[in-house]
Amino acid sequence: MRHATRPVLGILGGMGPLATAHFYRRVVERTPAGSDQAHLPVVMWADPAVPDRTAALLGEGPSPVPALVEGARWLQRAGVRCIAIPCNTAHAYVEQLSKATGIEVLDMIRAALESAARRTPGLERVGVLATRGTRLTGLYERAGARLGLDVVQVSASVQQEYVDAAIRAVKGGADPAEPERWIATAAESLKDRGAQAAIAACTEIPLVGRAAGRVLPLIDSTDALAEAAVGRLWQPTEAVRTGVRTG
Repeated sequence: MRHATRPVLGILGGMGPLATAHFYRRVVERTPAGSDQAHLPVVMWADPAVPDRTAALLGEGPSPVPALVEGARWLQRAGVRCIAIPCNTAHAYVEQLSKATGIEVLDMIRAALESAARRTPGLERVGVLATRGTRLTGLYERAGARLGLDVVQVSASVQQEYVDAAIRAVKGGADPAEPERWIATAAESLKDRGAQAAIAACTEIPLVGRAAGRVLPLIDSTDALAEAAVGRLWQPTEAVRTGVRTG
């Protein structure tokens, strides 16, 4: 990326591969560019072999930190300005990652909560659909408290039967129809607990979240991170200002 004259976005992905692809697509769609050349320069490190984040947090697997640091350092050498990690659970390790590398990591958790507040006037209680690892860390609860939002989770039984099952199904490439029903059921549970909106706080969930969006306003954490990345780095170029398009 030595030829790049504009800020470069680093994507530390692979957790999982479909979620990473979805994130990059949303970055492109969120960018108000008038030509190919006006889009953000992006460098992606997508390593599906990063150890499972939830398993590590539950004490059932190795830490993903060495793999995350390796990827972040590779992105640093490529000249990125900041890093986006399209994986909510991996944000439990952002502090360790930042200390090891010194690189700026965009805050996906705060971005998702701020997006929920913008999209839902008068929002006081927001539901979260996440992995068990994300729940365990309390990432959304702490960030929500700083923003004056009450964060509510599904029950342990709904988590296991519907949310965890849906995430596994998406990662495994299953037909999306059944996991979509499961996530809608989980959204109903959040609504029963007083949630006024729900955050798809695992990057697999937006891929099967259409039906849930008819239950509650569903905020895509991937989309919120993409919006934050574009807001942080995108700069209008002459091609944008003049509307020039090139093929």
